[in-house]
Amino acid sequence: MSEKQELIKKMLVMQKKFIDYEHQHGVEMEDYFVGKEGHPLYHFRQQYRDLAMKLVDLAHAEKGSRR
Repeated sequence: MSEKQELIKKMLVMQKKFIDYEHQHGVEMEDYFVGKEGHPLYHFRQQYRDLAMKLVDLAHAEKGSRR
């Protein structure tokens, strides 16, 4: 599986976990943006963003473009 496919797979798993958590517990904005250590959303936003930006970089490199 290519690196892009692996990143997409990880992002989809993260999305599913987030949606499941949201449906079961609801999501407070504070927890999403500045969740405390140990909370299921702790660093979620940053980790997801990092994967997304890596995916964007790979796509640009593949096409020979830049952002």
